[in-house]
Amino acid sequence: MPEPHDHRLLRRTWILIGICTLGRLLYAQAFFLVPDETNYWQWSRHLDWGYHDQAPMIAWTIHLATRLLGHSEWTVRLPSVFALTVASIYLVLMARRWFSAQVAWQTALVSQAILLFNIGSLLATADGLQAMAWAGACYHAARAYEDNTWGQWFAGGAWFGFGLLSKYTVVLFLPCLLAYALFSKKHRGRMISPKPYLACLLGLLMFSPVIYWNASHQWNSMRHVAYIGGANDRLTLHLNFFGDYLASQAALLTPMLFILIVLSWLRFLQGRYPKENWFCSYLFFTSLPVFAGFAVLSLHTRVYGNWPGFGYVSAVLLSTVFWSGTAPSSVDRGGGSKTSGTLWRWSVVSAYVFTGIVLVQVIFPVLPIPARFDRSATESAGWDLLGKHVDTIRRDMPNAQETFLFGFRYQIASELAFYVPGQPRTVSINRWSRPNVYDYWWQDADLVGMDAVGVLESAQERSRLLQVFEHVSSPEKYDVFRRHIWHSPDTSVPPVRTHYIYRCFGFKGGLRWTPPSADDIRATPP
Repeated sequence: MPEPHDHRLLRRTWILIGICTLGRLLYAQAFFLVPDETNYWQWSRHLDWGYHDQAPMIAWTIHLATRLLGHSEWTVRLPSVFALTVASIYLVLMARRWFSAQVAWQTALVSQAILLFNIGSLLATADGLQAMAWAGACYHAARAYEDNTWGQWFAGGAWFGFGLLSKYTVVLFLPCLLAYALFSKKHRGRMISPKPYLACLLGLLMFSPVIYWNASHQWNSMRHVAYIGGANDRLTLHLNFFGDYLASQAALLTPMLFILIVLSWLRFLQGRYPKENWFCSYLFFTSLPVFAGFAVLSLHTRVYGNWPGFGYVSAVLLSTVFWSGTAPSSVDRGGGSKTSGTLWRWSVVSAYVFTGIVLVQVIFPVLPIPARFDRSATESAGWDLLGKHVDTIRRDMPNAQETFLFGFRYQIASELAFYVPGQPRTVSINRWSRPNVYDYWWQDADLVGMDAVGVLESAQERSRLLQVFEHVSSPEKYDVFRRHIWHSPDTSVPPVRTHYIYRCFGFKGGLRWTPPSADDIRATPP
């Protein structure tokens, strides 16, 4: 029976998660959408079973939120805020069930501080949904290993399917789960039952519409994933990106916590963990393989820092067990409970401080960081004023009603779609960039003969534009200054971005991406 102290700790835990959720709900409306967010919002206006770049769940959830509550920064980000809250709840449930209320409290304390998790919850990307699915699948699959009930197996399978619909890399859950079973004397026998296989089948059935979409579109999404995974390059192994990979993980987790997580994995491999608690092994196999898999990939191609983020859901709980001083006494804490407790406290404090500084910098630029190094400035500043200015130019065009807006990159086209008054449909001319979702929404025949206003990033694009338009005016330079929702532009400092606005007349065709070579894995038959 839980002790009164446990009840107090759990109540404190739920209050902390509630306060952090409320804080994120308030913060989510405090800065403009970054380009990837407006891109996913654009997806939500073109509902489909799949998309060129990623699985569809982020579009579906944004569509639901904006359909119910309107189109704003807050509603676009609402699914991500909700997702991290659910992931946090599952983390606490795992910590409480297989360890203690003290571990649950410490897990909540550190998980709410991690920059990586906060980014996933405050930006409308697939990462938050993926973390939620991973946490849910981990919890219910563990319960299934323990209880072997149909309900838990199918709940785990459903979360696995939801994860695949959120981000393709959730497929790693299957080998992680299988690896645990193979090394577990306690639960290896579960693999004899049909239950785990039928649960897996449920997840794959949930994902089947995406498979159908890919099959109907020449496997373009899989081609894209293979391309960013380095499949287009000759297979070589090198260290060019490995250091960047480690540095990105340390930055997103904070260096001290990242080191403690790595040390936790090493201690497990050394057998310095409570053998009577099988869940430590489960956490190891649902975390290290993810980190290690992307580490190996970084020996061939660039790996972005957020890619292995979902694996840290399990890793954070494992490191809490090893280092917080609240786990069973059989846990080997290396330098002793006093030393490990000190390291843990400093890790948690440093995570809160680092994340706090970043979140403040986004809204109130307190650090003198040059704009080129401050992504909060370069990616989120000034889109609303740019949108209004572009709308003014469009209205002055000879045939404003038949004038479309475009960029050479989907990011700018999507920002224009959100921030130009009236939120018009926009176009990305992909001919010289890369294939993306706009190739599915527009055909040359839809736009031939129309005029356009383009927002580009170079003043030297007129010759290119003349390949697809009859006439193109000289560009107008437009500087974007650091500005956020609650501020006026600060024109006393250099601009954070410069755009060039082109007035174009008589579109001739040429929207779609042209492969640089026939060997490009993204190239499809005509």
